[in-house]
Amino acid sequence: MSAASSPSSSSCIPSVPRNPNFSFLLSRSVLPRAACSFPSHRNGIRCSGLHLEASPSSLGSSISRRGCAVARYAPQPLGALATSVAPGVPSSTVVGDDKIGVLLLNLGGPETLEDVQPFLFNLFADPDIIRLPRLFRFLQRPLAQFISVLRAPKSKEGYASIGGGSPLRQITDAQAEELRKSLWAKDVPAKVYVGMRYWHPFTEEAIEQIKRDGITKLVVLPLYPQFSISTSGSSLRLLESIFREDEYLVNMQHTVIPSWYQREGYIKAMANLIEEELKTFDDPEKVVIFFSAHGVPLAYVEEAGDPYKAEMEECVDLIMEELEKRRAINSFTLAYQSRVGPVEWLKPYTDETIIDLGKKGVKSLLAVPISFVSEHIETLEEIDVEYKELALNSGIEKWGRVPALGCEPTFISDLADAVIESLPYVGAMAVSNLEARQSLVPLGSVEELLAAYDSQRRELPPPVTFWEWGWTKSAETWNGRAAMLAVLVLLVLEVTTGEGFLHQWGVLPLFR
Repeated sequence: MSAASSPSSSSCIPSVPRNPNFSFLLSRSVLPRAACSFPSHRNGIRCSGLHLEASPSSLGSSISRRGCAVARYAPQPLGALATSVAPGVPSSTVVGDDKIGVLLLNLGGPETLEDVQPFLFNLFADPDIIRLPRLFRFLQRPLAQFISVLRAPKSKEGYASIGGGSPLRQITDAQAEELRKSLWAKDVPAKVYVGMRYWHPFTEEAIEQIKRDGITKLVVLPLYPQFSISTSGSSLRLLESIFREDEYLVNMQHTVIPSWYQREGYIKAMANLIEEELKTFDDPEKVVIFFSAHGVPLAYVEEAGDPYKAEMEECVDLIMEELEKRRAINSFTLAYQSRVGPVEWLKPYTDETIIDLGKKGVKSLLAVPISFVSEHIETLEEIDVEYKELALNSGIEKWGRVPALGCEPTFISDLADAVIESLPYVGAMAVSNLEARQSLVPLGSVEELLAAYDSQRRELPPPVTFWEWGWTKSAETWNGRAAMLAVLVLLVLEVTTGEGFLHQWGVLPLFR
């Protein structure tokens, strides 16, 4: 990734290029087909990447009962945030006699060391995490079991170092409670639920509680600021399958806020935290702001249309613009962490970038976990321990880290505003059971994005197209493929013959 820092930044510091057409892209945010779940935006209504030529006072002529009736593509200036101004509909009007629910979606994490291996199994059993060709889809669970058993010991060491488990559930529960309080304070008596993708409380558990409580209007809010097919996309795919099979859910009005990285409240909350941490340095203006985001495989973006990279880059630009308004004109850069396996992931990589910054003479670095709103293993262990040690060994003398947002008041209040602003459009497209069965997501391009991804899973190109001898990335990639093929062959033999070392270890019988 090429980079360009702020005008006053040192030319040796890579940063993120500005793209004035981000709002033109599908990846700007998923495009709405049926409902406008996003807030008013400058001179019109912002609908996840579309711009309606209408002011809030003229909503009646521009938005039909079925959603965005009159819309056209219009490029937006990069610095324009989605503000926290409600779209002119009193909360009492949109609530009425309905029972409002908000479903927060998150990854989940093991709460004890005994939870680590089954948590990893759930993670790797997700086809959005490990892609297998259709011919080998039946090996998804055996392969997940194999990898989870193999990785569990090292993962347990990491979780042991942060207290014996992930704090993600406790933090997300606290966020849900604060969001509930904020909604009630804004005259929206909603119940807030937490649904984790890979650990308790599972999304299925949250949905059962939603049904028991008789919720009639549901706002689905993934706790991922930027949309990715491997995070929000995976959770929405699961939700869609649950909704399709349940008559109660088919008839329940709902909408999804697919990403919210451009919201003014979120941007200001992130800027607040960065500004506070900069004050802890002796020379705040000399600190390089280091945005570290969770990575995704490069093929997800280039071949599957994942909007994650574009949304992440724009998010960083918006935060830096906000800081510049506060006279904090620092050099900055964006890199991606947590890559695994032999395939190529989004670049630049966090570890390589830290080493490079040290070589270029950077002495003060402030790490910002840009894709995380809660503390967990990747902030508390990977950033706070591994990357900090790497930075100090690379010549960086002063290290700081911005905390995850957690229950930061501005952030929570803005999430409440996002929910309230989406309420007038909840269920706008659910005019018949047939339509409701066809798609969970009124913002139709979520479905389209997932469908495009699914249709190309088997056609994703290899990360390298030629062989190179020696200790090169190409050779490592091919070695990884050979190893994976060998593992698949061994698993096939184990499954078909019932004999082998996995049976001897008692691994395979666990999921028969």
